[in-house]
Amino acid sequence: MKRSKGSGSAGANPAGPAEVASAPAVRVLLLVTGGIAAYKAADVVRELRRSGAIVQVAMTSAATQFVAPMTFEALSGRKVALDLLPGVTDGSIDHIRLGRDCEVAAVVPATANFIARLWAGLADDLPSATLLALPQSVPLLLAPAMNGEMWAQPTTQRNLRELAAMHGARLQVVPPVVKELACGEIGQGGLPEPGVIAAAILRHAGRRNAAPA
Repeated sequence: MKRSKGSGSAGANPAGPAEVASAPAVRVLLLVTGGIAAYKAADVVRELRRSGAIVQVAMTSAATQFVAPMTFEALSGRKVALDLLPGVTDGSIDHIRLGRDCEVAAVVPATANFIARLWAGLADDLPSATLLALPQSVPLLLAPAMNGEMWAQPTTQRNLRELAAMHGARLQVVPPVVKELACGEIGQGGLPEPGVIAAAILRHAGRRNAAPA
């Protein structure tokens, strides 16, 4: 979905308040996995909401060890999706409904483990099953965060390369930044600032209907 913007050229008529207010909200599915950077995903939700997005959060079991689901429920205003089973809400299968209700899906943070499971096509929890059932028309964004050595591992890089080859323009990876990591080391593995990730998610929503290359 393309968001309307005012033009910087002379004589242009920027969108008035009524036009901005009537712009449809982007529906974002945010999948939170179990890394220390999971706490930053809360700020990503906050930034998305400030931009007017509707945010549905789903979490892995490991992610709940870092941040309580209630935190995301308070920020998003929606109940967090947690369990693959029994997996039915109001007659709809959750891991199918979640993907069809969104315009863009984002994994923040994307751990090395979750990236490997996505590469392998596993569907053993709600977030992974949701992504396996995600319609091909829905763009997907990954924001990896991990120890620098884990990021540099050939298997991690292979997984990302092959995922990119499989999904084409539909997939965007926001690479980790160099910083002091939770382990105390300096290296590439840190999650970018929440505002940067939120902006990337909203931009990537415009890739909807982009089929894999």
